[in-house]
Amino acid sequence: MTRAILYVGHGTRSKKGAEEAKEFLGRVIARVDAPIQEISFLELTEPYIPEGFGRCVAKGATEITVVPIFLLTAGHIKEDIPEALETLRVKYPDVSVEVAPAFGVQERIVDAISELVKTSIGKVDPVDSVLVVGRGSSDPAIHGAFAEIKAGLEERLGVSRVSVCYLAATTPLFAEGIESISFEADGRVLVVPYLLFAGLLLSEVEREVRKRNRAGQDIVLIEPLSRHGAIQDIVVERASGKEDVRVATVDH
Repeated sequence: MTRAILYVGHGTRSKKGAEEAKEFLGRVIARVDAPIQEISFLELTEPYIPEGFGRCVAKGATEITVVPIFLLTAGHIKEDIPEALETLRVKYPDVSVEVAPAFGVQERIVDAISELVKTSIGKVDPVDSVLVVGRGSSDPAIHGAFAEIKAGLEERLGVSRVSVCYLAATTPLFAEGIESISFEADGRVLVVPYLLFAGLLLSEVEREVRKRNRAGQDIVLIEPLSRHGAIQDIVVERASGKEDVRVATVDH
């Protein structure tokens, strides 16, 4: 049996975001002991899943572990990736396929966010507020996941308020979220994009933060999550079949 790893990112129309994702996965590949490793994307960025899968097979893969580079389990994980793989299972019936889970809500991801915040601003003041900005999904489970993330950040950062908003598909949307928290904040507003990489969605957040800072507000945009080493570690573990025991959901 010859094992291959197929990494599946979301994809983006942003050239910067696509390059950032590929560079990140290049660093992961360098750490994973597997004879065949290929990168693919669900949409918007090439190569797509069928091409990446085909490359694995062409190199002799007889079993493929698909590693989704997705933070939370929603429609892409539950529907889109399985649909794409089902066609490939039919096309390549002699190749066994396993799919690793999305990252989920993990203690160390919330720890990583807390560390990114503290690296960006130094000491967190209790009067500061945090706005967590998710990509958004029509899957109702997303709200439960972000409730856990919110509670974990409240505990770790000790700020007066943590709010959640989304960039698409569900409410409250980002425009409402940042307006509300900016109006009520006594200290700084720390905007935490719950996104892995740069891209058009993050650019939208960046523009709004710059606009509000020019207007005299004190808003700090925290870096996307892939800038923290814990995210790379999680992907390496998924690809290596050695998931860390700390995959339990946030304990609060």
